[in-house]
Amino acid sequence: MKIEMGESLLYSWLRHVKECQIVQTNWKASPKWELKNEDKLNEIMERTNFYFEDKYGYLIYKNNSLSQLLIQAEIDVLGISIDEEGNNIYAIDVAFHESGLNYGSKEETITRIIKKCIRTAMCIYGYIGTDTAEVIFASPKINPAILKDLAPKFNELNSILDTLGLNYTTRLIANEEFNEKVLEPILLVSGGISDTSELFLRSYQLYSMFSRKTNRTNQVQRVLKDTKENKEIESMLTDKTLKELKIGKLVQTTMKYLFRNEKISVYEIEKMTQYDYSKQIFNANLPVLKEVPKGGNVDELKRDDNNYPRYYSYTISIYGRDYLLSSQWVEHLHRIHYEKWLLSKL
Repeated sequence: MKIEMGESLLYSWLRHVKECQIVQTNWKASPKWELKNEDKLNEIMERTNFYFEDKYGYLIYKNNSLSQLLIQAEIDVLGISIDEEGNNIYAIDVAFHESGLNYGSKEETITRIIKKCIRTAMCIYGYIGTDTAEVIFASPKINPAILKDLAPKFNELNSILDTLGLNYTTRLIANEEFNEKVLEPILLVSGGISDTSELFLRSYQLYSMFSRKTNRTNQVQRVLKDTKENKEIESMLTDKTLKELKIGKLVQTTMKYLFRNEKISVYEIEKMTQYDYSKQIFNANLPVLKEVPKGGNVDELKRDDNNYPRYYSYTISIYGRDYLLSSQWVEHLHRIHYEKWLLSKL
């Protein structure tokens, strides 16, 4: 089976950045499935066809019927994230052309990308039946002239879908944003992942083994190596990169970095083990940190009085002491508080 590196990268991105429990590449609908919401799908097709032809002269569907359009569809990477706030569906088409994305003329390239996104949204609505999803077209290199005309079309498409009662968000991630929102987030969280099916990450790990090779007996080289790695990590901790991480992954990734580089004072570490401070700063309902005494049983300490796990199953260390980190993080309750605190540390 042919493996595309772009698909492998986005597969890992959905698994480890968006924390999707279910991810599939090259998703296609079965001809045996019942098509749902057919009347609304025809309306989507008619509305978008009229809008883009009338305003730009784009022939999105040419002579395709609805059935022809859907039977040709293939979503490069499809992911479903299931958490306490509900289910999130991500559907991604990715195009990696080393010399820059090109489907012919500028108009033809834009038309095909718009068609891909609409068709993807229609597949989700027609076969999965949900009216909420994130549809993404991703490419690391698009000609600036094409990108300038293409980017506004996504806002227009979102407005059309919204007027049709669909809570779909279509996104374009390209060029430098591809680096900030896709590549850097997955590199930030890639440590400890050893799944041989994730070819992009395995390739990156192989590269890293040799690109960072140093003489381990030389203390000066070790210090330079650590400094270089810290600067690399700091360069990744941009606002755009952090926004792509779900709150739990954001906390784990950045807290490990802050601990490793002692960017939190001894005084504040102690405060973070207290309920009142954790509530005030992070809006947390339990202490963000719990100290693990020498010989302490982590499996017991991570649980509350009702035996529910409330802390991650590993310890992080600073100033010679070990701590458990709270695992109780919810996007709409904690993200704004944590980001405000984090930015004061970077």
